[in-house]
Amino acid sequence: MQKSHSYQLTVTWTGNTGQGTASYREYSREHVVEIDGKPPLTASADPAFRGDPNLPNPEDFLLAALSECHMLWYLGLCSASGVVVTAYRDEASATMVEVPDTGGHFTEVVLRPKVVIADPATLPKARELHAQAHRKCYIANSVNFPVRHEPEITAGG
Repeated sequence: MQKSHSYQLTVTWTGNTGQGTASYREYSREHVVEIDGKPPLTASADPAFRGDPNLPNPEDFLLAALSECHMLWYLGLCSASGVVVTAYRDEASATMVEVPDTGGHFTEVVLRPKVVIADPATLPKARELHAQAHRKCYIANSVNFPVRHEPEITAGG
């Protein structure tokens, strides 16, 4: 049976500096993302679009969602398969291009998880599970651009 999950949040623009959007250059892109029962997230636009460089932006959140989804699936699959992960760090990157008529789009995301596992004998399985995690990731299955992964797995420590 297919299960359905719903998500709700509220995004509130907080960047009215007194004149609303009367001038493109005069309003702040700052906004707050609120999810019931969770701390609010203050965000902005990418600095290329007049956003605050000190705040996360929607593009950051999309990249984070892809990285987190892969990690969570990977850790779960490892746990179920007897691969003991002792550390995981992803140095992910994304490329977005601007297109005059449509605004733009992401062209690629690259996940670069650095994984430490306890037992060297499980290295082959640990490598194989990255592809399985990618196939199962809800977020990766929902985007229309390539999401590559270049894992680095070591044993010990």
